[in-house]
Formats: sequence, structure tokens, C-alpha cells
Amino acid sequence: MAALPPLDPILAHIAAATLAVVLLVGAGHKLADRDGFAGALAQYRLLPEPLVAPMAWLLPLAELVAGLLLLPVASRPWGAAAAIALLAVVTGAVVVNLLRGRTHIDCGCGGPEGRQHLSWLLVAHNALLAGLALGAGTLAPARELVWLDALTVATGTVGLYLLYAAGNQLLANAPRLSGLRR
Repeated sequence: MAALPPLDPILAHIAAATLAVVLLVGAGHKLADRDGFAGALAQYRLLPEPLVAPMAWLLPLAELVAGLLLLPVASRPWGAAAAIALLAVVTGAVVVNLLRGRTHIDCGCGGPEGRQHLSWLLVAHNALLAGLALGAGTLAPARELVWLDALTVATGTVGLYLLYAAGNQLLANAPRLSGLRR
């Protein structure tokens, strides 16, 4: 079987930029409403009470660092690894609570979409973000970038982020929609 040709570096740039925006916006929302985020963390019942407030600082700061590391090409593999580690931790917390049957709590994801309840769709959503991190961390062969590449990265990033925001809105609206069906 022939080896696959290497991916165009533009795809890694789009993945990195989109994931950086997701992480930086998420960190901003959590830091802006630290009390709300701390309340969401406490609902998970995974941390002793004295650790909830420090973790309400630590998690968004980790998101911020991972997002910033994704932007320069030189630190992108570190940013991708940090994003995957962060996603593994928060997704693990979601899975533990789903297995406990605790779907009614807010995920603590933050953002303008409003409360998102825990669900397996949220786990799949985080797995897609981890896939984006893998794509961002891929060391694609370097090539000279031209203005059209910059336009492609910008357009691709905006498009992927809008898809991400739409998916978040659907996750946030899922409990309301199921209530309407009843």
C-alpha cells in the first residue's frame, strides 16, 4: 500500500488557529465568570471543596496557555499536547459524571450559549476538538506561504469556529428541545 501524501500545512494552520480561538474564548468566559465556573466545577463532585476555587483559576489559565502555544508554529506541538491533555481531563470528568447518571449539571464550558448539560454528545464534541488538536500538532512539510494561504487560513478558521459555535448552541438547546417534544 502506498504511503499517503503529506497534508498541506494550511490544514494544520487552520486547525491550530481554530482550536486556539476555541481555547482562548473559553478561557475568557471562564475567567470573566469565575464564580459561575467554580459553581459548575463544584457540581461535578470530583474535587475536595478547598480545591474548587484554585481549580477555577487553573483550568482557564491552562486553556489560555494551550491556546497561546498553538499560535506560533514553533510551539504548536506543545500547544496541541497541552490541549489534548486538557481535553482528556475535562472529558474524563464528564464521563465519570455521566456514568454516575448525573446529566443535569452544567458542563462549565462557559460561553454565550448558556448552560450545557452533560451528555455523550459533549464527549463526542470534545473528541472532535482533540482530533483538531492532533491536526494542529501535525508537522506538515513547510512551504512558502502566500497571501492566498493567509486568506484561506482566516476563512477556514472563521468557518470552523462558526461550526463549533453552532454545535455548542445545539448542545445547549438540546434539553429545551426535548422539553418541547414532550
